[in-house]
Amino acid sequence: MARKVLVTGGAGYIGSVVVEQLLAQGHAVVALDDLSRGHRAALDPGAQFVQGEIGDRRILDELLARHSFDALVHLAAYALVAESVAHPEMYFANNVAAGRVLLDAVVAAGVRRVIFSSSCAVYGHPPLIPIPEDAPRVPVNPYGQTKLEFEHLLADCAQRHRVASISLRYFNAAGATARYGEDHDPETHLLPNVLQVALGRRPAVEVYGTDYPTPDGTAVRDYVHIADIADAHVRALDADLTGAQAVNLGTGAGHSVLAVAEAARRITGRSIPTVACPRRPGDPPTLVAARGRAERLLGWRPRRSTLDEIIASAWDWHRTHPSGYSN
Repeated sequence: MARKVLVTGGAGYIGSVVVEQLLAQGHAVVALDDLSRGHRAALDPGAQFVQGEIGDRRILDELLARHSFDALVHLAAYALVAESVAHPEMYFANNVAAGRVLLDAVVAAGVRRVIFSSSCAVYGHPPLIPIPEDAPRVPVNPYGQTKLEFEHLLADCAQRHRVASISLRYFNAAGATARYGEDHDPETHLLPNVLQVALGRRPAVEVYGTDYPTPDGTAVRDYVHIADIADAHVRALDADLTGAQAVNLGTGAGHSVLAVAEAARRITGRSIPTVACPRRPGDPPTLVAARGRAERLLGWRPRRSTLDEIIASAWDWHRTHPSGYSN
């Protein structure tokens, strides 16, 4: 059934592909984005665009008065771990305080389904790998803490207003579609930086931490193709949701920083030197998802998320967009 969906952060990396897939499935989309970190060129022209902040109640009320939304897909957030450690107040203001304004506004307008972009950062340094959804949630950085606090807001809305919600705890989103890819400033994610080295636009890949308790000493992450992550959002529109639920979006397999660099050398055929750097504050050594709950609840499983598929798709996009969306 076609829905009308409000997507916050629709011009961002993940938002662009979520909007792309929602439109492809016949849903109507209004994207709200302040473009502080997104790109107007990353928004599918089939979506209606509203420029504004999620904490601006005037804009929200005007928008919600014009449209009768079936669901909110909330993707707008600051999402850099190191930045959150340096400026925690900025993260709590945007991700929690402004997020509360957004949630209050959509609930007051009668929206009763929320799909939230959460993160594996809510787990902190998990005692068990792979990480199940019922693992202790003890974030080790302000970014993860803000995601957890918004999950708590959703649990409160479920009790007080019967809002059904699902928090999608992403592991490491990566890759690209033919039209949309990753373009951040500054770029802190591993794969685009690896590919910028392959393109000759950076001298080397900076490897933050080589003494982790992992097989090669570098951090291990569970990489998920951006198209698979977007697919989970689309499926959540029609899933049988009650209360506030949460699922991992991961593959169950981890890859180290050095393994990603080596795979990129093989796929691109380019030299990709690395340089060892100190650990970044707030980075756990290993984050790998336990799978299963997302498949049971959403019928979701990663279909395009082998490391080779992810790197090849990102390489195709970055070769045609060497300067990102400013090309």
